[in-house]
Amino acid sequence: VGNNLPPPTAVVGLLQANGIQNVRLFDADAATLRSFASTGISLMIDIPNESLPSIASGTANSTVDWLISNVFSHIPPSQVRYLAVGPEAFVRDAFYTPYVVPAITNLHGALQSVGLAGRIKISSPQPISVMSGFYPPSSAHFDPLIKPAMIPLLQFLRDSGSPLMVNLYPYEVYVSHSNRIPLEYALFKADAEFGDSGLMYDNLLDASIDAFVHAMEREGFQGIRVVVAETGWPTACGEAAGVDNALTYNDNVVRRAVNGVGTPKRPKEEMEVYMFDLFDENERGGDEYQKHFGIFSLAGVKLYDLRFSSN
Repeated sequence: VGNNLPPPTAVVGLLQANGIQNVRLFDADAATLRSFASTGISLMIDIPNESLPSIASGTANSTVDWLISNVFSHIPPSQVRYLAVGPEAFVRDAFYTPYVVPAITNLHGALQSVGLAGRIKISSPQPISVMSGFYPPSSAHFDPLIKPAMIPLLQFLRDSGSPLMVNLYPYEVYVSHSNRIPLEYALFKADAEFGDSGLMYDNLLDASIDAFVHAMEREGFQGIRVVVAETGWPTACGEAAGVDNALTYNDNVVRRAVNGVGTPKRPKEEMEVYMFDLFDENERGGDEYQKHFGIFSLAGVKLYDLRFSSN
């Protein structure tokens, strides 16, 4: 959300130079998708809320046509890993909530009809606020007002073998609960662990992921994988925001992901996580710190020495 961002072709070069092979795009923009074609970079592509009513009410043929005209005419299907449908609709824009699962179902049917349902998975990224209680993790449960929307989504994810996508920001949880959550715990620097149901936690990200697992299990959904669709730490304009803390948090997240570290509840399930984000966003609304999650400057120089691989 900015008016000074580099063109997609320059961004692709930046990604390749830094060995970044998996990227989330927040819209199915034709020019951006074409810039990624034949690069080998794997994409998670968001389907914006505004598109949901027409997709949800479409026929099998019209949904296939939508996918072809909006996605596959610009990028080979082999480069699409996920479709992210209706991001945060359950908490940010209730108007679109009824359309999320029907749109997902139609898109899944369209992928099945062209033989791509096994390759491309569909989900709907949701924030931690879909739960009305999430700390300690074993007490987590979905907000009763949101649960009628969450249950059909979880049913689809279970039946299709798709992951639950979650947007997790320990920074925001810390700022909202700094009287109860130490900064060190949010930054993977805690000296002590806390126990919960026989498991030991030393950081807030693990606890947040496992809270979703507990909440799903409470509703009878076992084994749904969790993908962190976005996480990060701001570099400016907020309590505990800064380059040093951003490096500490993001580097710990990346190291855990590339080294296959799981959470206490699912230690053998490797973490899949998308870092937010490439650049600061000078036109983003909300609190000032929300403009400052960028890892790179607009000139393509890292703001701090974050490595994206195990090398």
